[in-house]
Amino acid sequence: MPLQNRVDPFGLIHAVPERGTLMGNRGGCFHTEDKTLKPTHWKTRQWITCVLDFKDRHRELISDGSYTELFFLDEVTALAAGHRPCYECRYGDAKKFREALVRSGVFRYRPKASDLSDAIAGEIQDIIRGKSEREPVATEMLPNGAMFTTGATAFLKWQGRAHPWSFSGYGDPEALPEHSVRLTPHITCQALAHGYEPQVHPSLTV
Repeated sequence: MPLQNRVDPFGLIHAVPERGTLMGNRGGCFHTEDKTLKPTHWKTRQWITCVLDFKDRHRELISDGSYTELFFLDEVTALAAGHRPCYECRYGDAKKFREALVRSGVFRYRPKASDLSDAIAGEIQDIIRGKSEREPVATEMLPNGAMFTTGATAFLKWQGRAHPWSFSGYGDPEALPEHSVRLTPHITCQALAHGYEPQVHPSLTV
């Protein structure tokens, strides 16, 4: 049986066979000895996304309690789910992400990783807890690389088209709906709008 450690664009965690192209974690261990998840699916607000292979490190998944390993279809999925680039294994991308936010004017200083985590993961945690609701938007106003929904399905906005998301990849592109609900956190949308270029799954077609 697949482990429950595959993350969708809503920030929810599932047990499916597809692994995806990136991994990450949510600041620590939130699984039990029998490899099932605890009721709260994060430890802190340090939600990061990482490369699959780094310095030949190898781990047994969901085992030693140091952190709960998660997997994502691609970076735009991880960004929508409330994760940001890791400052260790993805240092170059993390710097570009921060620089885009500085250009956006959201921060008038070079934000620390904890500043980013509080704003990004904090938004999704509040939504999952039911403390806040997702924002309705005019879809054309979302930046390239942002994700949205019109119901149960998540879509990626890419090159002016809507690409339906699944754990195995993207479906055929569709016309953008006039209105939708934003999935990608507000701060992350600002980074995308000001020059951050995210990784996307090879299944994407324009």
